[in-house]
Amino acid sequence: MLFPMATDPASFSFQAEKLIAALRRLPDDTPARMKKRPTKALGNLVEELMVQYQVGRASPEQTIRDHWTEIVGPANAHYSHAAQIDPRCRLAVLAGHAVVRNELFMHRKTIVERIRNLPGCSHVREINVRAG
Repeated sequence: MLFPMATDPASFSFQAEKLIAALRRLPDDTPARMKKRPTKALGNLVEELMVQYQVGRASPEQTIRDHWTEIVGPANAHYSHAAQIDPRCRLAVLAGHAVVRNELFMHRKTIVERIRNLPGCSHVREINVRAG
């Protein structure tokens, strides 16, 4: 082989690319504040997103949703649902009725104990009951 094969083309500075485009009389539609980042392989990117959003994997939120009727009772479960666990280990619960919201708020310690007994949910510290 006479010439070594380059894996990626050489990258130029923003100003150099503007100058090259002007010399070649090509329109340069690159936004002025755009950052160029290296290209990622699609397989790795999809895997990262599937792990981040827990697609096809068991999650603590889904375990709580599956057992929500046993945790809060059928009457309260009909008007409420567990939404998500935030980074501070609080479970957001949306209640569609003010009486149910008050009931869940009054029994929040018992609800948290029942949630912590579920597999994979021992990190939940408290619940945050909101209207929804």
